[in-house]
Amino acid sequence: MKHNTNILTVILLLITLIVKAQETVPISKADVLNRVSKENLSIKISEQEFFQARADYRQTNAVFLPNITASHTGIATTNPLMAFGSKLNQEILTQNDFNPSLLNNPSQIENYATKIEILQPLINVDGIYQRKAAKSKMEAMSLQTQRTTDYLMFEVEKVYMQLQLAYKGVDVLVIALKTANENKKLAENSYKQGYLQRADVLSVEVRVTEIKNQLQTAKSNVENASNYLSFLMNTNRNTILKPTDSLTVSNVNLYANKNITENRSDIKAMHLALNAYEAMNKADKMAFLPRLNAFGSYELYDDKVFQGEANGYLFGAQLSWNIFEGSKRFGKAQKSKAEFDKSKLEYEQYVSQSNLELNKAKRMLTDAENKLNLTQLALEQSKESLRIRTDRFEEGLEKTSDLLAAETQYAQKQLEYYQTIFEYNYAQAYLQFLTKE
Repeated sequence: MKHNTNILTVILLLITLIVKAQETVPISKADVLNRVSKENLSIKISEQEFFQARADYRQTNAVFLPNITASHTGIATTNPLMAFGSKLNQEILTQNDFNPSLLNNPSQIENYATKIEILQPLINVDGIYQRKAAKSKMEAMSLQTQRTTDYLMFEVEKVYMQLQLAYKGVDVLVIALKTANENKKLAENSYKQGYLQRADVLSVEVRVTEIKNQLQTAKSNVENASNYLSFLMNTNRNTILKPTDSLTVSNVNLYANKNITENRSDIKAMHLALNAYEAMNKADKMAFLPRLNAFGSYELYDDKVFQGEANGYLFGAQLSWNIFEGSKRFGKAQKSKAEFDKSKLEYEQYVSQSNLELNKAKRMLTDAENKLNLTQLALEQSKESLRIRTDRFEEGLEKTSDLLAAETQYAQKQLEYYQTIFEYNYAQAYLQFLTKE
């Protein structure tokens, strides 16, 4: 008895998990947009790339800020030179230390030195241009993060509409299946009364089976769109989402007459990347110039650890010029020049391609608008045709094949109409994305 109870508990648990896994959750487009902006992994990855670029830029502060190091060193030696120098640094030399026998064979001496060193760049022209390049890259990454967010908001618009369209498809096919089953009953009754042949009944049954298959595909489309939206939101992907906003024609067309400008975030980002390549090329050229650095140190000496009875300081400046480094710098400058020229061509190509996409999107919107009017008219005509043929079929005045054709056509026209609404709204959303600054 206990064994049967355990089995029943397991079965109930599995049923609960299955129901939970297929839970349907209503969600609005505003909620999806909000969750994607906060939780989407692509946005988070893009933000981390910006943080990397910002960290690279902050490293270039070394062009202006000093380099400070501190050290504490302890030694014990009988080396004549080191022993004499250690006593000299500790300021403990006496007249006896100049005795040649002591100079040549000194006793072991301990020396502990605390040293603070400062290196301050004064003139580093190539470093300044490298800093400019890093700043341009950081700003470009910031704009690229913004463009990534814009793209994902557009992707949400598209997928949410796909989910709406999938549910419309399910609704249409559910009604079509109900109508087909009713006609199947009529056909079977007419067959029993001798008004129809068996072949006519089989045709109706085939139609019912076709609609069931289409309905299953439509339900799969719902799950696919739900899973993709869940992926974009970085949430549980076993949940079936249901849009609370209906699929309707967007009558506000604000973007058909807009054009692409250089203020669009991704185009500005590419321009900043172009500036970065230019600055790097200048930095490589400036590497041929000398560098001027100031330096200084403060030192403490004693024969005990972490003591400093004697001290001294040193400061100065150094002008260094790496005159020739084989052909390495020449090759590096040539490479950065080629990268700069390449980036200019890529920028021009990207702007040209963006304008090409814009023109294509405008034509797509015009085509969708024309198609929307035609499909709406065709839907009304097919609906009326189905009504007439259904009435005639019930009176025995219409062929089964003609009724099936009218049913099929009406379902197709409904699906085409909702598909056209999707295409029209998508074209507007795409135009908005292309022209967004």
